[in-house]
Amino acid sequence: MRTGRVLAVDVGGTKLAAGVVTSDGEVLAEAKTATGVPGPGGGETLFARLERLCRDALDDATVAVDAIGVGCGGPMRYPDGVVSPLHIPAWREFPLRERFVRAFGHPCVVDNDAKAVALGEWWRGAGRGKRHLLGMVVSTGVGGGLIVDGRLVQGAHGHAGHIGHVNVAREGVRCECGARGCVSAYASGTGLSRRYRDETGAARSAAEIAELARHGDELAMRLYAEAGDALGRGIASVEALCDLEIAIVGGSVALRAWDLLGPPLEASLRASAQFEFTRDIQVVPAQLGERAGLLGAACLALGEHSE
Repeated sequence: MRTGRVLAVDVGGTKLAAGVVTSDGEVLAEAKTATGVPGPGGGETLFARLERLCRDALDDATVAVDAIGVGCGGPMRYPDGVVSPLHIPAWREFPLRERFVRAFGHPCVVDNDAKAVALGEWWRGAGRGKRHLLGMVVSTGVGGGLIVDGRLVQGAHGHAGHIGHVNVAREGVRCECGARGCVSAYASGTGLSRRYRDETGAARSAAEIAELARHGDELAMRLYAEAGDALGRGIASVEALCDLEIAIVGGSVALRAWDLLGPPLEASLRASAQFEFTRDIQVVPAQLGERAGLLGAACLALGEHSE
């Protein structure tokens, strides 16, 4: 593990964040902005905005860094850091790692943003002291990362832990990926909005649907109940395969509507987890909020995840 300070970057479908983080997990400076829709120049315009954001964080911290860690939405080619995020159409086969190295002259690690959230929660959040965990992001999409025996699991192509595309309903709702019945089709912000629109013709965000559910709207209540059920089924499947201690659920959709998602998630998990070893898994909301991805990106740069 490196010591010192690193530049950590969190690239999401709705938000860009950058910060300077120490090897003790202290955030010395932080800057963030909406991802937005790039103007003329597309992908290059977006990277220029991200680079300025990083320089703002570095200027505020007034210290030098010696490495860069980036969590970005996928899919991507790992470890090359060539990204094609589903929710950032301007970046297709975009050489993000290479561009950071060229812009800042430091070593750079680029990995999936959900895996970064899992790392952040393991390092400084709800997973501290655990060696076997699932970290999840329920936001624009649903992603995840696995820590097994204190190490981030990469898999053959760098995509291990992608719980958003675990199938929970064979003939279920069609997902953005083209399959039917994925966790993401039910529980992501995109999935919730699409399903509400399909049944009513009205465009509503996941947050708006949550408020409708809290005020007794039957469709909104059903959609969140089905989202929680899908999350519980997905976690039960991963637990049966990996024998974990804890599942940590973060992301804007989950954290802003845990009152709606938590009860059906727990009920579904307990109904699905029938082996004794699968019943012990804890499911908790993330502790670090929006900083989880940033601290996880710092882990990537520090090499904390590889012990």
